[in-house]
Amino acid sequence: MARKSMIQAINETLHQKMAEDDSIVILGEDIGVDGGVFRATDGLLEKFGETRVMDTPLAESAIIGTSVGMAINGLKPVAEIQFMGFVFEGFAQIVDHVARYRYRSQSRYSMQMVVRMPYGAGVRALEHHSESTEALFAHTPGLKVVIPSNPVDAKGLLISAIEDPDPVIFLEPKRLYRLKKVEVPDEIYRTPIGKARILKEGTDITLLAYGAMVPIAEDAAEHVGKEGVDAEVIDLRTILPWDVETVTRSVEKTGRLVIVHEAARSFGVGAEIAATVAERNLLHLLAPIARVTGYDVVPPLAKLEPVNYPSSEKVVRAIHKTMEF
Repeated sequence: MARKSMIQAINETLHQKMAEDDSIVILGEDIGVDGGVFRATDGLLEKFGETRVMDTPLAESAIIGTSVGMAINGLKPVAEIQFMGFVFEGFAQIVDHVARYRYRSQSRYSMQMVVRMPYGAGVRALEHHSESTEALFAHTPGLKVVIPSNPVDAKGLLISAIEDPDPVIFLEPKRLYRLKKVEVPDEIYRTPIGKARILKEGTDITLLAYGAMVPIAEDAAEHVGKEGVDAEVIDLRTILPWDVETVTRSVEKTGRLVIVHEAARSFGVGAEIAATVAERNLLHLLAPIARVTGYDVVPPLAKLEPVNYPSSEKVVRAIHKTMEF
């Protein structure tokens, strides 16, 4: 078992799955000759050839539309959108076709495809390179939306996504691409879609995060732990369908909940989770549910990133406020 970064785990997964299944094809901007802007697809063109690894024009609508045609005809496309902020040109294809084919055809057609996208801030890029609009996809019936927070889950979730008979939006926190290496199993394995992971058990408060916010939640839990607050940390891993049972069981135990995501606050994933927990766990709650999120603004330029996005200090303040209620 070798130590790998998240980007290495994703690259290895694509190599292994394409070697295993001839119907898997990948397409996107610069994914062939250049191996992808972050090198997620490095070496695939040389190994599998240009009939299975296709560089496309700068046309996101064409990438998604071509993938739809491929999927209907029996291929399993894994499309890459270079940055999440570029997806809007293909958003109509995703909402109108990718997400609806099973419903529209009364299950005569499924849409087995994956759309990979780097998302989020933290690498001091420009606005369209730092988007975190997962709520748009989570609000679209017919899609699954997953976000790994570590190399092990990145491989397991991507394998599950490729094998899923329905379309999966696979969001990759680019600030974690090369943050650290961990031991990743060499063989094929699967991380179930729709199942959260409890990273740390605790009794006083539940911290819920996903993607790039998971290490921040872990740092905050470690900090308040030194103060005597025993925080339970949950990595949601799947945004849709999210693991309601694991989250609500945790809140039943702790009575307090802090939700952390870098996307804008209003109408976001945190709002949906807070509403659901309030519906199911109102009598267990000992304090109002807190959200630590990005602001409702266009992704700012680099110098304002620390102001806009959650930090472990902001999460600690939310924990203090919740515990002192």
